[in-house]
Amino acid sequence: MSLPIRHIARAIVLDPADRLLLIAYTSVHTKGPDGEPLRFWFMPGGGLEPGEDHVTACARELGEEIGRSDVTIGPQIASCDGPFHLFRQSRDARERYFLVRLPDDRVDTSLLAETEDNPVQGTRWWTLAELQATSERIEPAGLASVVAHAISGTTTAAPTVLHWHEH
Repeated sequence: MSLPIRHIARAIVLDPADRLLLIAYTSVHTKGPDGEPLRFWFMPGGGLEPGEDHVTACARELGEEIGRSDVTIGPQIASCDGPFHLFRQSRDARERYFLVRLPDDRVDTSLLAETEDNPVQGTRWWTLAELQATSERIEPAGLASVVAHAISGTTTAAPTVLHWHEH
């Protein structure tokens, strides 16, 4: 059975201290090594609505999920395509990741759980060192490397292609 294709825009959100904002979700399909539902961390963002481009969708999602409608959507710096099974609705994801730098670390996630189809556990600001050292499941694989390049200001000619962790 082929999965529905879903075009998605997500934000690599950095605060002035170069910390990355991630959202923790509980997978309804996958168990962790302890036998409990797997917790995984993901960037804010979501699917494009009819007529939207990726930048418009990214801005809308940041307003809905973290209460920030005052953001400037920067360049696309990464992508990840392929089947993703951790959310309630599996999908053939076509994800595009855009750099967003906030002037402060204020977020309002009061509407986040209402807009998601998966259980939300909360949000956290991650330093690059924490991202590189964690044993927590962060999707997609290789995100820490993309964040390191964004923080250092080094860019690649084309967006970095990332891949999902094996489920």
